[in-house]
Amino acid sequence: MQKATTTTWAPETAVCHSLNGCATVERKTAFDALRNPQFRIVWLGTFASSIGTWMQNVVLGAYVLMLTGNPWFVALTFFACMGPQLFLSPVGGLLADIVDRRKLLVALQIEQLVFSVALALVAFGEHPNQWAILSCALLVGIGNALSAPAVASLLPTLVKPEDIKGAVALQAMQYNLSRVVGAMGGAWLLFVLDFGFLFVINAATYLFAIVAIVIAKYPGHISEPSFKSGFQELAAGFKIAGADPLIRRVLTTMAMFSLFSLTFVGLLPVIAVDNFGVKVPSSTYAFLYSVYGLGALVASVSVGSVLTGRSLARLIRGAFLVFAALLTCYALTRQIELAFPAGFALGFAYFSLITSMSMTLQAHIDDSIRGRISGLWMMTFNGTVPLGALIAGVSLLFINVTVLLLFGSFVAVLLAAYCNLSKVGAD
Repeated sequence: MQKATTTTWAPETAVCHSLNGCATVERKTAFDALRNPQFRIVWLGTFASSIGTWMQNVVLGAYVLMLTGNPWFVALTFFACMGPQLFLSPVGGLLADIVDRRKLLVALQIEQLVFSVALALVAFGEHPNQWAILSCALLVGIGNALSAPAVASLLPTLVKPEDIKGAVALQAMQYNLSRVVGAMGGAWLLFVLDFGFLFVINAATYLFAIVAIVIAKYPGHISEPSFKSGFQELAAGFKIAGADPLIRRVLTTMAMFSLFSLTFVGLLPVIAVDNFGVKVPSSTYAFLYSVYGLGALVASVSVGSVLTGRSLARLIRGAFLVFAALLTCYALTRQIELAFPAGFALGFAYFSLITSMSMTLQAHIDDSIRGRISGLWMMTFNGTVPLGALIAGVSLLFINVTVLLLFGSFVAVLLAAYCNLSKVGAD
């Protein structure tokens, strides 16, 4: 495996791949990726589905807190939704490399649709069972965990090589814009619809993704012939990540950041109630969640366009320090008026980090291993966050949420020192 070559961004720059060296490409913005029609089709279809998913995630946390009044069960439900990515993302990444991604994604979208309908049926019941809700959330989470690496590895293949970073930025933008639209849409729809109907709406949005994946045209990916067992193929992804200094440092940083510094993502309903005195569910809570997502959205666009041409390695280290300062402010704030701008800024710093590291990683890897490395990225990014939230939920039995957030700030400062990607070939 070749080591990525350190380059300096200019009107033209080198994007280095771990297996096939470097190819010179022109500097592009994120929105250039949308000029690729097949990318545009899949991006819009999965965007509609993602809006429904985030509407359900935000509403489900509030629903469970209202139903049980138990912060620990809120954390457990969040883990059921997102936690499977910790264990199954590498498996999903392997499947994305060795099977037809189209068939895999369609099957998994249907699976998530079915269990979202099941969740709605439970919510329509006269006495909803909290464990049935948890089970449906877990099964939807399993489908999402297996499909997320396939989506992440598919979208960059639908654009020209020079648009890969733009495609990654648009993936992050989709993630955050869907969070904003889904949260606010869910909050307003609660004024006229019951929780069960919102879960039905989410189920319907999977149809957009299914249609987009079916009608899009894209080249098949080619995996090297292998007689290895499934376990050996799975282990190969970990070996590749361990042997490459840049991949190893990015994934290690992301795992520690997700585990210790991002607990607020899963515990936002608890923070809203305990620190800001906001009722859950309510329109105020939805706006509180949305401004955080809006900040993350602006960061996704900025890193992929306004900040194009700047050193991502330096941006990442600085963003860690800014994030630590903002999380400290968010932890100590008790006024809801201050929580809105603080949440926006926190979301911006958070996703500046995520988008920059994802761009660095995707530009570094070859398509033949993209699925497996994307699976490991999903494991450390999305999968480790709910594990941290679950641990934090237990910790709340002994300490308050402010202490948890302050500890996360401290870890972010340490990671600013550790995540020096310039030393391992990043720009």
